[in-house]
Amino acid sequence: MTKTAWVFPGQGSQKIGMGADLANCPEARTKLEQAQEILGWSVLEVCQDEDDKVSSTLYTQPCLYVVESLLADLLMAQGQSPELLAGHSLGEYVALYTAGVFDFAAGLHLVKRRSELMADVSGGASGRSSGGAMAALMGFDRAELDDKIAATAGVVLANDNSLGQVVISGTVAAVETVMQGVKAKRAVRLNVSGAFHSPLMAPAAREFQQVLDAVEFQSAQIPVLSNVDPTPSTDAVTLKQRLSQQMTGTVRWREISLFLPEAGIEQVVEIGPGNVLTGLIKRTCKELQLVNISSVGQIFNGR
Repeated sequence: MTKTAWVFPGQGSQKIGMGADLANCPEARTKLEQAQEILGWSVLEVCQDEDDKVSSTLYTQPCLYVVESLLADLLMAQGQSPELLAGHSLGEYVALYTAGVFDFAAGLHLVKRRSELMADVSGGASGRSSGGAMAALMGFDRAELDDKIAATAGVVLANDNSLGQVVISGTVAAVETVMQGVKAKRAVRLNVSGAFHSPLMAPAAREFQQVLDAVEFQSAQIPVLSNVDPTPSTDAVTLKQRLSQQMTGTVRWREISLFLPEAGIEQVVEIGPGNVLTGLIKRTCKELQLVNISSVGQIFNGR
């Protein structure tokens, strides 16, 4: 039997129209109704909104959590189960849900509060601001980049996606300094409200911790590779501690990718819209079989 890992994408992978065929799936109906009660709005309606409402942080994270969780549920109901689970940023919450660490509603409550805090870091009614920025860099000398980040106060590696693709995060000035000081094929400022996955998120992370503390974690039924520590764990206390560090810590996706073949994984299934994660994994581990599941039809009618 092929040893498989399931991975779940995070913010940035969302698409207008994602999850549309869940509306005709009786198995998903109860949790879609439950999600509407928790959120106060319809996930499927937001996902179909032609004005790209789904790309607003407040909506993106809950929508991805719900759509990806329901697709994972359907795969499990078909008798499929992976040897390892991992998710990129927001996707880690889906991985933990799929592993049985918390139930669907508890996970959605966490994601709802996380999205509110992250959407609010630009200021908003609370006046809270991270005063930060993020930028994606592609095609660079890794040693040069690492040296520049180390020499520049106020900026960190937010997403270590692959050797040739990263995201940096920090103060506006520090991010600009790194962008100007490193030769890269492409460097793009991201349209985000704050410096996610950096120490500038500490105030939001402290507020989120109060919500996280109230949720009881169970031991994982399937080992999970966490963003801040890409080693497998099923221990409830460990997984909760790792999640508490995620909002300010680096997403170590390159290391997660490298660990998969070391663990004997032969196939990676990305569950959710797009193929961002399988694309990154392909650059790091060319020997792995890669599969994408983004719709109900792919589950029931073949991939």
